[in-house]
Amino acid sequence: MKIFLADTEATLRLGITLGESLTPGSVILLEGDLGAGKTTLVQGIGKGLGIAEPIVSPTFTLINEYTEGRFPLYHLDLYRLEPQEVATLNLESYWEGVEVIPGIVAVEWAERLPYKPDSYLSVSLTYGHEGTRQVEITPFNYAISKVNPCGEFKIQNSRIEARPG
Repeated sequence: MKIFLADTEATLRLGITLGESLTPGSVILLEGDLGAGKTTLVQGIGKGLGIAEPIVSPTFTLINEYTEGRFPLYHLDLYRLEPQEVATLNLESYWEGVEVIPGIVAVEWAERLPYKPDSYLSVSLTYGHEGTRQVEITPFNYAISKVNPCGEFKIQNSRIEARPG
């Protein structure tokens, strides 16, 4: 499904909706050019989880863990890595909840993952005209069942729809 995002605030609101609706164990694989809105979306997810700490891209640290929300947010950024380097990191421990408390795992530059979890949301962000963005969200073996009662997005039955304005 494709959603038009008028500005950065709309990207943030979509992230908030996701953060309010997703459950522990959810994995979001983010793709898009530099500046397309991946980190902004993750910042919104953090707000939706009730995380007050500023969320920044972990480009140099690779992984930022935010644990004070309803449940943890694990924010990974693979920009600086090659797929063979990513393979050695054992990242599946985050989405399998083996060594960490289950939470939401958001992976920027997910196209560098040499392997993927069994279920996830693929989120692709692209530029539009005059600061607009388009996001395409594709669930893989993943069901979203909650509805956000306010805001401009409705999440239900594995679909995210823009509400009529």
